[in-house]
Amino acid sequence: MTLAAAPQVNTGDTAWLLAATALVLLMTPGLALFYGGMVRTKSVLNMLMMSFVSIALVTVVWLAAGYSLAFGNDAFGGLIGTLDHAGMNGVGPADVHGTVPTLLFATFQLTFAIITAALISGAVADRTKFSAWLVFVPVWALVVYVPVAHWVWGPGGWIAAGLGALDFAGGLPVEITSGASGLALCLVLGPRLGFKKDAMRPHNLPMVILGAGLLWFGWFGFNAGSALGANGLAAAAFLNTLAAGCTGLLGWLFVEQRRDGHPTTLGAASGAVAGLVAITPSCGTVSLLGALVVGLAAGVVCSYAVSWKFRLNYDDSLDVVGVHLVGGVIGTLLIGLFAEKAMTGGTEGLFYGGGLAQLGKQLLAVVVVAGYAFTVTYGLGKLLDKAMGFRAGEEQEYTGLDLTVHAETAYDHGVLGAGAPVSHSVVADRKVKPRA
Repeated sequence: MTLAAAPQVNTGDTAWLLAATALVLLMTPGLALFYGGMVRTKSVLNMLMMSFVSIALVTVVWLAAGYSLAFGNDAFGGLIGTLDHAGMNGVGPADVHGTVPTLLFATFQLTFAIITAALISGAVADRTKFSAWLVFVPVWALVVYVPVAHWVWGPGGWIAAGLGALDFAGGLPVEITSGASGLALCLVLGPRLGFKKDAMRPHNLPMVILGAGLLWFGWFGFNAGSALGANGLAAAAFLNTLAAGCTGLLGWLFVEQRRDGHPTTLGAASGAVAGLVAITPSCGTVSLLGALVVGLAAGVVCSYAVSWKFRLNYDDSLDVVGVHLVGGVIGTLLIGLFAEKAMTGGTEGLFYGGGLAQLGKQLLAVVVVAGYAFTVTYGLGKLLDKAMGFRAGEEQEYTGLDLTVHAETAYDHGVLGAGAPVSHSVVADRKVKPRA
């Protein structure tokens, strides 16, 4: 009888995952710049803070319990893991997950949890009480993100192991979860003052492009890193990520040109992000042709979806619903059409002879995850709103959260470049305009 060899660390895989982890962490500061450029001048720093503080908050709860609940041995029918590794108990430098150190795998997965929480802030920009955000983020991470991560990636998770739905890098736990949760908070907080009346244009488009570029750069770690090794699958995911971002950008610009008569810088940035969102679940399951189609579909559909908020009267400030929820749904569902055996190792989509079965599995996973994230987030938001108030006061919102919450403005430190400094006292003394 031959004993099975103990798992061994592969130095190449480990080196790549170390780099990928750093890339994914960089995405959250990139998101801060992307969002920060899209809001109005008076709430720039607050937007940056909501992303940056998420890094600290999620890290603490992930190490305390999140990792163990998401990736520990299944405790209850594929729904949640155990607390055996709470506080990272029993996980040391010698422990191995696949071919990489378990500590590195846990850190890589932590960076996913961080940016997912930060993404939600874009839906409620300009009007969220910062103290409530500090409470919301860690609780949300534990009750929404962690269970969904276990369903999709954890040992015995019901979506992957039971249902058989595919999600390579986070269409369900990251994109759909953040988008559905953003929609729930939009409804809890209500629209911004002046929604559909005032022009709420981005204050700094170069900042938006810089943030989008950092997101795209980090996304290579997000998607290719999910192969958990320096191998051909990582290379395929890397190329698919690049391709889908490009077709997403071009698809959005095509719609703008045809609909509005001019392509925009914001549209280019948003289209690239939409393509990257959609390819996230499918980058390890579709061919290059599939990736091109996935990105293009997301760029076109999401460019229309961002305007739904005006017809349906929900104020998704920075289009988290229109880009991340819609884009995540597109990418997850198209796996059922474009999945190839050469990528998946067995599963095939409808267009490659696999029938409708996989599409049905993808659809069920989308409906359940979106429904769970929306319902739990809505309940949590209502609870926090009743307990401590979730929305900033009207005077704070009108004057700007930078000054009223953080006692500083972007002008104070030269963030916005040219222009005369704005005195705290001048802005603070300005009276609130009466509402119509």
